[in-house]
Amino acid sequence: MKSMVPNTLAVFIGLFLASVNVCAVAAQEAAPQPKAEAPAKKPEKPTVDIKLGYLRAYEPQLALSVLDVAPRDEGVAGANVAINDNNTTGKFLNQKFTLDVTEVKLDADVVPVFNEMVAKGDRYVLADLSAKQLLSIADIARDNGVLLFNVGATDDSLREEDCRINVFHTAPTRSMLADGLAQYLIWKQWRKWVLVYGSHERDQLFAEALRRSATRFGGEILAEKEFKDTGTARRTDSGVVQIQRQLPVFMQDLPDHEVVLVADESEVFGTYVPFRTWIPRPVAGTAGLTPSGWHPASEQWGGTQIQNRFAKTSGRRMLSKDMAAWTAVRIIGDAATRTQSADEKAIEAFIRDDKFSIAAFKGQKLTFRKWNWQLRQPIFLGDGRSVVSTSPQEGFLHQFSELDTLGVDQPETKCVLK
Repeated sequence: MKSMVPNTLAVFIGLFLASVNVCAVAAQEAAPQPKAEAPAKKPEKPTVDIKLGYLRAYEPQLALSVLDVAPRDEGVAGANVAINDNNTTGKFLNQKFTLDVTEVKLDADVVPVFNEMVAKGDRYVLADLSAKQLLSIADIARDNGVLLFNVGATDDSLREEDCRINVFHTAPTRSMLADGLAQYLIWKQWRKWVLVYGSHERDQLFAEALRRSATRFGGEILAEKEFKDTGTARRTDSGVVQIQRQLPVFMQDLPDHEVVLVADESEVFGTYVPFRTWIPRPVAGTAGLTPSGWHPASEQWGGTQIQNRFAKTSGRRMLSKDMAAWTAVRIIGDAATRTQSADEKAIEAFIRDDKFSIAAFKGQKLTFRKWNWQLRQPIFLGDGRSVVSTSPQEGFLHQFSELDTLGVDQPETKCVLK
């Protein structure tokens, strides 16, 4: 019988070696393994600042009605809402928009402060200035590559004989406002008008715009009368009594008519005309039914959205100058977003492109007139509480855009861009 010792010993040795191998493998698996290297993070794109300036001529002004006194932040409030709108989109493209507001007196020389704004890096400047002040900086801006956006001045001259290639106009002109009003009166078949106007220059400029509209659309101004500013107190109890007696007498010798047109941008007498005429007639112009670039009661075409957003920020309803400023800032913001660039030349080229348009809660896309860089836009007609209508009115046709029935059209323009 063979001995079992050698076999038993062999088995024992085999089992021992196997257990050693298992322990070695377990130890190897338990040992910490070198971690795979994480992919390197891409460096974050730096935020690009896009600086906008806002240059305004401001002093507190009285109005015939305390309800018509302009808010302290008129215009600026609209620009600030648009800055927030721009930054909502801009944060995804690492763009940050800022607004630099500078104020001067109404008749001040704006050249020194404008030069300071340029030195600080403002390359897009919203201007709420008189025509004279705006012209004093237009060529300086052009020579420094600065685009100006006129949000306040309605003077047609800035778009005509005094036009500049670097000045964009988001405020409507007097001729656009007058045409919008005249179209509605003609649509209503109220064609016989009388015109009463103030003695100040801007009153007479609006009166001239109304005369032009009458000729253009078939209205007839039967008579005119100037109300001279004698410098008396505008708001006193005795003054109201005098106005009640004087205004009907002032208008007594006017021929029979269908509408009284008022041109009183200086706020001397116009607010007192409705309900104080010699014969009962509707009043329109700077009083009664007034044309404007926006109306605080507008809620059509998404208007409720912008009105609510504006009211939440500023605590009041949006006015025409607020909308003009909002539109200007959004034009710059939209150009920066769509080009995905903060390059000034790229933004300017986009704004000047034939395909450019901007949405502004007015029922259609707005575009620039290439011959004078005036923004095409509807004109709102309203009283103190509601929107009565918007122009262009039905039936006023144009071969290119019905919006070009408002204001100076290309065949009429005196603008030579320089």
